[in-house]
Amino acid sequence: MTIEQGGQTPEAILALVIETIRETINEDWIFDAEIDQATRFNDDLEIESIEFIKIAAAIQQHFGQQLDVSGWLSGKSIHELISLSVGDLSAYVMAALAQGG
Repeated sequence: MTIEQGGQTPEAILALVIETIRETINEDWIFDAEIDQATRFNDDLEIESIEFIKIAAAIQQHFGQQLDVSGWLSGKSIHELISLSVGDLSAYVMAALAQGG
């Protein structure tokens, strides 16, 4: 069963997050990288914190005031931040849209 919130399916949100990662990093290797829900920002993509902040800001800008990505991240431990996956970020976006809508 697919859950929709504000016209956004989980698959569409995941695709948007992946597209945002690729556009933000904007290097040849990222367009060839296989990215899915299990992909970890630190371990798999080796994304630096400044790049992750840019990704988070781009996602927040896309959805507007409904999201507080910085607030969500600030509640995470170092271990949680290091192991953060694309799926974790997508799930946060989905939950935030569900609450805002």
